[in-house]
Amino acid sequence: MKNEKHQSNWKNRLHEIIYEADTPMGKWFDLILIFLILLSVLLILLESVKEIDVEYHRTLLILEWVVTIFFTIEYIARIISIKRPFKYIFSFYGIIDFISTIPLYLSYIFAGSQVLLAFRIFRMLRIFRILKLVQFIGEASQLKKALKASRTKIAVFIYVVLILSVIMGTIMYLIESDEAGFTSIPRSIYWTIVTLTTVGYGDIAPQTNLGQFIATIIMILGYGIIAVPTGIVTVEFSKNNADKEEDKPVASDNFDVHLNTQACPYCAKERHRDDAKHCYNCGNLLNE
Repeated sequence: MKNEKHQSNWKNRLHEIIYEADTPMGKWFDLILIFLILLSVLLILLESVKEIDVEYHRTLLILEWVVTIFFTIEYIARIISIKRPFKYIFSFYGIIDFISTIPLYLSYIFAGSQVLLAFRIFRMLRIFRILKLVQFIGEASQLKKALKASRTKIAVFIYVVLILSVIMGTIMYLIESDEAGFTSIPRSIYWTIVTLTTVGYGDIAPQTNLGQFIATIIMILGYGIIAVPTGIVTVEFSKNNADKEEDKPVASDNFDVHLNTQACPYCAKERHRDDAKHCYNCGNLLNE
């Protein structure tokens, strides 16, 4: 009985350090984790430079193994410290953590798989917990809703842009010569899309006066086209914010809700109220 209680205590302590950022140890753990993530991504970038890799390959490999071993221990510790490990394993963060841990091991089986280590940059999402930018997570949710609400309008808009690109690309193919780079209709459509999006690589350029006139029209249309989807999403975003304000409860002296980074020991869900005793997701006690 005493051993079970001792085991439960160290697991709870480990869970507090790994999953929460409100405690000093939790903050230090997350800061070290983010430093190692950035270091790992930097190592991958340096390894891709042939001159650096040739001279410092062994050093880069040793450092990468140090980081990988740390992430492996951390991944195992996350599974051990949570009471329902499969909730974490198949969660968004769990999948990202797993993908960012295995590539170096796989590189001894499948050549070149170590480049997948760049996926570790996704783990930087945990920085939201340290900086307590919960309100930005909420805003991201609002943006997601706005994009979802305007997806039909955006789809129709993209469809119109594609039709316009095909028409204008075909016209440019008929007007311009092969010497100007318009060797086929697909290549002309490519030029139209590049010009319409105001990217303008310069690898293809119209030579005739009529072609340059049409190119000017396409460039001007490009600025308008950029503004259209922005306007659509902005309108939906404003609607969501208006609905949110209408649904917001009336403020009172007793109404003061604050969300913290406390993670449920069962399902690892975060963003609980300070006065919460049970997890909003699974209903289990947050502190036992």
